[in-house]
This record gives sequence, structure tokens and C-alpha cells, in this order.
Amino acid sequence: MLIAWRYRERDTVIQRLDPRARLIFMLAALFSIIQFWDLRIMLLFLGMALLQYRLARLTWRETRRVWIVMSFIILFMTVLTFLTGRGGVAFAYHEEHLIRRLGPLVVPMVGWRLHLDITAEKTIFAVSQLARMYAITAMAIVIPYTIDPSLYGVTFRGLGLPDKFAYAMDLAFRFVPTLARDFGITMDAQRARGYEVEKLSGGLVAQIRRLAPLLVPVTVNAIVSSEDIIDAMDLRAFGVGPRTWVHQLTYRRADKILIAAAVALFLVSTVLAFLGVGRLWVPELLLRLAVGGVSGGP
Repeated sequence: MLIAWRYRERDTVIQRLDPRARLIFMLAALFSIIQFWDLRIMLLFLGMALLQYRLARLTWRETRRVWIVMSFIILFMTVLTFLTGRGGVAFAYHEEHLIRRLGPLVVPMVGWRLHLDITAEKTIFAVSQLARMYAITAMAIVIPYTIDPSLYGVTFRGLGLPDKFAYAMDLAFRFVPTLARDFGITMDAQRARGYEVEKLSGGLVAQIRRLAPLLVPVTVNAIVSSEDIIDAMDLRAFGVGPRTWVHQLTYRRADKILIAAAVALFLVSTVLAFLGVGRLWVPELLLRLAVGGVSGGP
């Protein structure tokens, strides 16, 4: 059985908007955000995303798991980029101003001796990357929690996607919570049989092997469930001809205003990026702390 995100009907400004208009605005904001690296602009987008999150009246209890997972991914990627410096050097800056050099740092087990250069560019790039990713996350996380699951298919169909793609997107939105539900059920069943996840030990390969009682049933169940869905769609002659949808969506004045704002946001952002506005901005204070230049360009 497919399940959806924890949707709850709320009489909010966000939920009164047409889901198609909201998706258009989210995509426009996403493609606008990725055109900039200036921290000041990133903070503006982050503020806009948090305002939307606030207007949706979502609670920490509802979304904490998603925030925890996304925060782990964001922090891991940011720290990795900061340590290597490759992400910023590739397309954000070509010269670095050294603030401090740490090291030599000895890598356990292998004994490598490494030096870590803390530069003004690396530091501000990491902060900008954090603000950028959290802005995108806050903008996107509102969608699954505030759109009625019964409107997924008709929403994507209303955006011009064919019936097959619209239904595929509907299933994709339901895949993650369904997989999480199956994983939780499997873990409880295995614990009832004496399987203790908390006591996994050994190397990486050994731990992966011991996770087999969890991963194998979940994977097999996902494959079997997908086969059941395919059979059910075939029995209903899905894809033979155009389909009708139970729900109908109609743009209202507020929706048209939101779409116009989305188009304007994307166009203005594209023009500013083309003119060179929004490149990496390094505060003067960090540059004053620098003790010398370090070549970081290719």
C-alpha cells in the first residue's frame, strides 16, 4: 500500500494557492538561487524560503526527520568542500587569501600528514553554500507537507506533462514515505526475532553484511509492490488513451500573481547573473585577517 507524506489540512495562505502555481514558483526560485554565490543574496533567498515555511505553519515535530537528514547531507558536503577547496576553486574564485594554516594533521591508520589552509574565500564560500542549500531545502520541504496527496497526479498533468509522466511523479512523491514505512516495519519485525541493530560491529563490509536482514526484505518488498502497481495499471488499460482526472484545478487571481512573480524573479536573477552581479562576495573584515595570498586557481 502506498502512503504519502504527513499532509494535514490547514487554512493557510500557502494551502489556498493552486499547487501548480506553487511548483512553478519553487522551480523559479530554485533556478534563481543557483545563479548566485553572494552571501547577501543567499540570505535574501533564505529569508524568503523561511517566510514561506512560516506561512505554511509547519511544526518541527512534523518535519524534524527530514531536517535532520538534510542537515547531515548539507553539513557533510559543506565540510568536504571546505577541507578540499575544490568546489570554490572550480567556479567561484581563483585566488585565496590565507588567514591561518593548520597542521600538520595526521590522518589515523594511514599516517598521512596534511595541512589545512583556512582562507577568506574558503570560509565565505562555505557559509554561502550553507545558506544556499538551506534556502533550497526550506523552499522544497513545504511542498510535500502542504499539497493534498490526491492532487499530485492532476497537478503535474496540469503543468503540461503527459499522463504517464504525471502518474510517475505521483508515485515518486509517495516512494520515500512508503519506503520509510516498510523499513520501520521490517526493523520492528527483526527486533522481535532478536536482531539488534545497535550492536553492529566490525569493519564496513561486515556491517553491510549484517544489515542484510533489513535491506533484503525492504528491497524485495519494493520490487514486489512495483510489480503489483504495474499489473493494476495494465488491468485498467493505463496509457492506452487520454485519461480524465477526478479533481480539477483552476487558477485564481492569487495564483496568477504568484506565477507572474515567479517569472519576474527568474528573469531578474538571470539578467543580474549575466551582468556579473552575485558572484562570491568576501567581507573586508576577512580580507584584513589574511596574512598572505595562496594560489588556489587552476
